[in-house]
Amino acid sequence: MEKKKICVISATRAEYGILKPLILKLKKCTEWETQVILTGAHLLEKLGNTYQEAERDGIEVFAKIPIYVEGNTNYDITRTMANGLVEFGRYFQEEKPDLLIVLGDRTEILAFCAAAMNEQIPIAHIHGGELTQGAIDDNIRHAVTKMSYLHFASTEEYRKRIIQMGEEPERVFNVGALGVENILKEKLLSRKELEESVGFPAEKDYAVVTFHPVTLERGTADRQVRELLSAMELRKDIFYLITKANADAGGDSINEFMEQEVRKHSNMKLVASLGMKRYLSAVKYARFVLGNSSSGIIEVPSLGVPTVNIGDRQKGRIMAKSILPCEPERMSILNAITQAMDMEIGTYESPYGNGDTSEQIVRIVQKFLGSGQIDLKKKFYDITWSGL
Repeated sequence: MEKKKICVISATRAEYGILKPLILKLKKCTEWETQVILTGAHLLEKLGNTYQEAERDGIEVFAKIPIYVEGNTNYDITRTMANGLVEFGRYFQEEKPDLLIVLGDRTEILAFCAAAMNEQIPIAHIHGGELTQGAIDDNIRHAVTKMSYLHFASTEEYRKRIIQMGEEPERVFNVGALGVENILKEKLLSRKELEESVGFPAEKDYAVVTFHPVTLERGTADRQVRELLSAMELRKDIFYLITKANADAGGDSINEFMEQEVRKHSNMKLVASLGMKRYLSAVKYARFVLGNSSSGIIEVPSLGVPTVNIGDRQKGRIMAKSILPCEPERMSILNAITQAMDMEIGTYESPYGNGDTSEQIVRIVQKFLGSGQIDLKKKFYDITWSGL
């Protein structure tokens, strides 16, 4: 009897780093074949050719599927999505996996899931039910939820929200966050190893900086990144290790601006990508994390490091007490930096699980694939609203 196939797709550096423990566990299961597909930003030299991280990890990649369209406008993003629909439609038609696993809320994922839906391939979605009110990701995440059969939420509140969207409770699971599992179980670098690997003074007070465009705000990326840099310039006592923005619309202009500015500042270094292990290692020894990345909300608190969270990109997420929100304005950012520098590095309670997420997901997948319980004719689960 032919083995069942599970397909896991990753289009970005952050996505792969989060998915890594799950991929490794799926690969160890002999009852199915796990096909890892890398696409999107992974295959771009300007963003660090991050497909190489999977190769260094010894993970066999089934295919690299290019979909990226050069450029960073909204229309370019649409064309990339169109390529994703066509190319993954072809892959799904040829390989016919028994389950597709996707994580998150990026634009490309909507195309992958639409192609899988057309080929009647069940979808398992990780990190559904969350809110990011400042980003278009919110719309994509909820759309993917309605296309998916299995749901792996990172908190109980998010699980309930998925059920509120009509998904049956027996298909929705609170498993915590894979990113927290990476923090608790990955062997991280020492300060000296980090300094030698990345090439910056890790013994000094430093911050890890990642700033992405806020995709539901038109034309604000350039102004906001300038406000951020102005605040950073006022704290010359801090070294800033900056990772490039992702491939969202407006990301290129942020990266071009940072490339120009770091040349003028001896206390700044810009890298295309750190990879999961180096990124978490850098966060571990940082005084704080600065920017608007989801990692600052989900993973960083488990390392006991404060996060200065700028603007509305992550608005709506459940946040630990170590998160310091501020406006995308110089003085607001500077005040939050000052507050972060005064905070103790310690243990902050994370709402995102205790580090066994990948084991839970594998057990649930085994149950559903092994027993033939997947019926794509989903029922809509109505909640009884008392008093309405």
